[in-house]
Amino acid sequence: MKILIDEMDDGWDEKLKEMGYDAYSVKKLRTAGHKLRTDYSVINYAKENDMLLVTRDTESGQACEENDLPYVLLDNNEIFKIVVDKLKKIN
Repeated sequence: MKILIDEMDDGWDEKLKEMGYDAYSVKKLRTAGHKLRTDYSVINYAKENDMLLVTRDTESGQACEENDLPYVLLDNNEIFKIVVDKLKKIN
């Protein structure tokens, strides 16, 4: 599975590659000349290239959900779940 890391988390692609994942960065693809300036372009690129999108952008996550595209949304709700989970492990 190919993974597309949204701009906000540039660098995660490199960490994922080190772990054996086929990961790409929106920021690096843009630097290489791909036209990925809008959410629509990013989502469409992921769709055309059979990629899972990792994003913090709630609207991008919703767009993926509405269009049955694979995604991981790292919004405040997901981050809160991680915090609560870690707190439970401390107690």
